Amino acid sequence: MTLNGGANTETNDEHQVSGHQEVGHKSLLQSDALYQYILETSVYPREPEPMKELREITAKHPWNIMTTSADEGQFLNMLLKLVNAKNTMEIGVFTGYSLLATALALPEDGKILAMDINRDNYELGLPIIEKAGVAHKIDFKKGKYHGTYDFIFVDADKDNYINYHKRLIDLVKVGGLIGYDNTLWNGSVAAPPDAPMRKYVRYYRDFVLEFNKALGADLRIEICMLPVGDGITLCRRIN
Repeated sequence: MTLNGGANTETNDEHQVSGHQEVGHKSLLQSDALYQYILETSVYPREPEPMKELREITAKHPWNIMTTSADEGQFLNMLLKLVNAKNTMEIGVFTGYSLLATALALPEDGKILAMDINRDNYELGLPIIEKAGVAHKIDFKKGKYHGTYDFIFVDADKDNYINYHKRLIDLVKVGGLIGYDNTLWNGSVAAPPDAPMRKYVRYYRDFVLEFNKALGADLRIEICMLPVGDGITLCRRIN
């Protein structure tokens, strides 16, 4: 998703470029059938009911393409449990699907600093988050951030990813993780510059390419780029 949601406007004709039928398709897999198999076999049967409810409500939002995919939500939930995260941050909240995945994974006294310039979208998902019994773990803010974090998830305006990284690398603890979403950017990072692309994909493509290159050269971190959802790059701070 982005913090400046207007950049996500697309026409029906532009959407046909993606090769997928459903609006907001987040998978980079070339086969819709294979992606659907993953969802129906591994993701949906284990998806917590509150996450399912929030996903279905978000699907009706005009900017639904900004949401985290269900398979990525499942990945984040397990990852946070594996690293025993307790103090986390999320930059770019939208309706809160990935935020809910995080909150459900954290221990009862875990905390999430949730950052977004638009609280209205978060308010859409908040009743579900409250019903799930995890709203007390979330501190939603529009302003600046500080502290020390075990895990930080960034799914915001791609043209600011480098600026976020400059700040966040000092906030995540040594051994902690930062996850940057959309780093494969609809597959456009590997496409020729003159390939047909939706307008917002083309607009942010160069920013994503520049950011990926910067992460590859940053010796303060170990990185792993995963083809989950629209691509997520995990950065482990090592010094």
